[in-house]
Amino acid sequence: MAKNADAPSPSAAGISSSGIALFDERPFFEKAIAYGVAHGLLSPERIEALRTEAPKGIVQIARYFGTEYLRPDLEKARERIVNLVSLYLQDSCEGDVLRAAVALRDHSLLSRSKGGSDMLKAMIAMPQNTHFGMQDGRGFSDEHIPVLERWSLRSHADYRAERAKRNQVALVMDAAVWCAQQWELDADILHEEAPDAEAVLRTALLWSLTNRSVVPDWPGFAQTIAVLRKKFGATVQPPAMLLPKGLPAALAPTLRAVSDSVIADWPRIMDTAIPPRKLFAQTPAFTGRYFWLEDGLAQVEDFEQQVSAAWSKATGGHDDEGSLLTLLLCVAAGSAHKTVLTEKSTATLIRKIRKSGMDAALAANFIREHAPTAYQSDYLRMWDEFTEEALPVLRSDADYALHDALALLRRECNIGA
Repeated sequence: MAKNADAPSPSAAGISSSGIALFDERPFFEKAIAYGVAHGLLSPERIEALRTEAPKGIVQIARYFGTEYLRPDLEKARERIVNLVSLYLQDSCEGDVLRAAVALRDHSLLSRSKGGSDMLKAMIAMPQNTHFGMQDGRGFSDEHIPVLERWSLRSHADYRAERAKRNQVALVMDAAVWCAQQWELDADILHEEAPDAEAVLRTALLWSLTNRSVVPDWPGFAQTIAVLRKKFGATVQPPAMLLPKGLPAALAPTLRAVSDSVIADWPRIMDTAIPPRKLFAQTPAFTGRYFWLEDGLAQVEDFEQQVSAAWSKATGGHDDEGSLLTLLLCVAAGSAHKTVLTEKSTATLIRKIRKSGMDAALAANFIREHAPTAYQSDYLRMWDEFTEEALPVLRSDADYALHDALALLRRECNIGA
């Protein structure tokens, strides 16, 4: 025999003598009162007290959403107080009319109405999507009153469905906040950076595949991708996604759900032919899909490190003026980069310059691209002063035996035996 989920007894559920459950469309509030009266839980005095409270609540609700002076607003307020009380009783009593009747006996009508309103306010304040930029974190405010107005007449089934959906969104965002905290980033940073919560989780899953604990600014992100490519590049199948250590059990299903998208992205992530910046920041399908901090200072520092490494490699660690001028002369002449030349190679370089010329701008650009920022202006000035004196001599056709050109380069550059 089928039973109405809201009622524990046949008399409350409206079950006929044939054993077939009848549809009872009465508000849950009304069901609870009927059950309480029928079973002696609500005395005539208590019913009279409820009747006395109801008009006060109706006026308060009409004033909150409009005005208590218009009959249509009062009629809507009457519907709302019945629905708010029903929502609260049905949710807090889990559909049990016995418990609901006891609640009406022991508590005021206005407290049950307020309970329903508070339920809706809490739900409305919950996030509807996982984008941190769409959340203000202020909770319920006056701007939400029109939304509350609509929800105050919605059914308990609608409320439960919406709350379940928003609970799932909240879990995703809670998981993202937890992951960010492992990088020592608080929720305010996420609201400022405004990523999707799933992007934070995908990055956290990638981080779990390495032993790195760096903050995911862009340099750290790009370096971690390089580590992953080196570690797993030859692997045809993506590795099993590891959950971050210490992850609360309640958040584990959320990260497991997101891990499927990381596995789907894996072949592209491992493609060494695509530079990380081009893949993650310039490929439409990947834009915003992973999270890193656009930290200008960190990027400058990373650029400086890369520049310093390239400059050190080019100069061989030499920073004396002769070695640097030798290197820049080779760059300008389009020759192999060297910081020291033999007498023979110097003569060959001079002949090449007289035959094909030299482009001083190439060396200047080389300084701008590779030299440490702090020294670029000094190096550019050194190069300009050198070329102003040296170019006429190096290009002179009158110096057939190269005596003047060789003498100049022996004095200014690094010429060995």
